[in-house]
Amino acid sequence: MGSPSVVLPKVVDGENDGTARRAKWWYVTFHNVTAMVGAGVLSLPYAMAHLGWGPGIVALLVSWCITLYTLRLLIELHECVPGVRFDRYRDLGVHALGPRLGLWVVVPQQLIVQLGCDVVYMVTGGNCLQKFAESVCPGCTRLHQSYWICIFGSSQFLLSQLRDLNSITAISLAAAVMSLSYSTISWAACLAKGPVAGVSYAYKAGTAADSVFRVCSALGQVAFAFAGHGVVLEIQATIPSTPTKPSKVPMWKGTVAAYMVTAACYFPVAFIGYWTFGQDVSDNVLVALERPPWLVAAANMMVVIHVVGSYQVYAMPIFESTETFLTTRFRVPPGLLLRLVARSTYVAFTLFVAVTFPFFGDLLGFFGGFGFTPTSFFLPCILWLKIKKPRRFSASWFANWGCIVVGVLLMLVSTMGGLRSIIQDASTFQFYS
Repeated sequence: MGSPSVVLPKVVDGENDGTARRAKWWYVTFHNVTAMVGAGVLSLPYAMAHLGWGPGIVALLVSWCITLYTLRLLIELHECVPGVRFDRYRDLGVHALGPRLGLWVVVPQQLIVQLGCDVVYMVTGGNCLQKFAESVCPGCTRLHQSYWICIFGSSQFLLSQLRDLNSITAISLAAAVMSLSYSTISWAACLAKGPVAGVSYAYKAGTAADSVFRVCSALGQVAFAFAGHGVVLEIQATIPSTPTKPSKVPMWKGTVAAYMVTAACYFPVAFIGYWTFGQDVSDNVLVALERPPWLVAAANMMVVIHVVGSYQVYAMPIFESTETFLTTRFRVPPGLLLRLVARSTYVAFTLFVAVTFPFFGDLLGFFGGFGFTPTSFFLPCILWLKIKKPRRFSASWFANWGCIVVGVLLMLVSTMGGLRSIIQDASTFQFYS
């Protein structure tokens, strides 16, 4: 195990690589809401359609409880060594698992989470821009989905030049408000619409293999909905901390508030959306809603505003890591030119992937299983067991090993289901029509 003093030097409260630690607990709330509530909530009725009422409700409730518990673990581990703050997931991984294993275990998983979120948010932003335009101008010439993704992506080239998480506080607040607003519109519009004619809650017809893979992919979509763990330590790093007022107190308060908002968004959308459309619900419930057109258009624009902020919340840690790597390893001088080139390259890459694979529901299933399940469900438990070493067969020992078993199984099945769905859709997709 690496020495904490090597992994992360002692920090003076108020400074974090030149960035002031001045966040309050409510900053944590809307940063977490922005990071978590987003593309995932719109696909939850679609996941329910593949899981059914009983398994779907259980999957959502269990995921909500487990991920809140693992967030608590990360918050407690942020200052598990006196005088040291583990401001990044990779720093905590290196402290727990050693300088080599820690990096190879944590960094790829966190990168998948952040990159996967940004790709999905590109697709989501493009989809909702397209739906907004078609709602407000039904007689206008229709553009292909790929063009709308490019239009949305163009905004990220500009916003990516903002310095850090503190610089996007206002954007994050607006995004959090939008998430609660469009989630409310989604379930309220579904409730007002009522069950569509001929609605069915039976499982879709198909082969046994198709049904199994659809369930697996749906579990990945549920996992994707609880994706805030990849940036939680970076968010906590913005909070001041003293021996008498450690950062974990306001961080936990803000996180619980964010999870209450998350529950208010997720459960009504998932249950009422599925109740309205049954097995035929779209992978984006807003796309399935047609009336009233002005309300649907407003909700889609709210999604666009939200994912604009969410993209930056997940991209900022990558920007910081990339620029640090380039300045320390290759002696690239820091400054505006480095920021412009490095960040624009990343935005262009995520835009390219989003245009190439614009399969909203399938992307959620794959990234949810392959990337989000480890960082949200079982990696915090592994780090806790390694650092805290709870007594064998104690309540903490059982709780953490239980989360590990559930998380590993969820990762395996949901990754297979999401990957199979992507391959199937890619074989029939037309990029331009």
